[in-house]
Amino acid sequence: MRNPRIIVCSGSVRGGSHNTKLAALVAKRLSILDADVTHLSLKEYPLPIYDGDHEADNGVPENAKRLHRLFVGHDGVFLACPEYNAGITPLLKNTLDWISRVKEPGEPYRNKVFALGAASPGGFGGLRGLIGMRTILEVGLGAFVLPQMVSVPKASVAFDDKDELTEDRVSGQLDKLIEALLRMTRVEISHSL
Repeated sequence: MRNPRIIVCSGSVRGGSHNTKLAALVAKRLSILDADVTHLSLKEYPLPIYDGDHEADNGVPENAKRLHRLFVGHDGVFLACPEYNAGITPLLKNTLDWISRVKEPGEPYRNKVFALGAASPGGFGGLRGLIGMRTILEVGLGAFVLPQMVSVPKASVAFDDKDELTEDRVSGQLDKLIEALLRMTRVEISHSL
């Protein structure tokens, strides 16, 4: 059986983003476990704010089509989701919306496994935003999202100088989430063979 193909993506493009650090750590740990990782930055796929009139006049942007093809070609996705006012970032929501508008073959959200994590300077670690992200993926887009999530509170001091997590409990939760993502993507691969 081939190794799982997994996208790792941060919902932030801000320099020094805690969620971008979390995404990089997940990509590293997945690679160590022999996953075929595509670590993507949404900065490389700029998109206009979704607008039905824009879509009618101009069609779906090429970057949305490129992301759609990437999602279709992978077995799983890890999203590091920054929390803005107890919700998800406009960047991440807009990206997911544009991908859903692509009419090319393949399912970008269904038939793959999603895992969610967040890092925040606050005490909740982005958990409130993760709840909204889960609703968008499961209810709005029909995706399978792992029940466990990881939240990294006090993120400004949660990473050491090698960008590893400093707290063993949170690091262990991240390892369990990664193991579940790999296990479930392998199940999906075996069902598709």
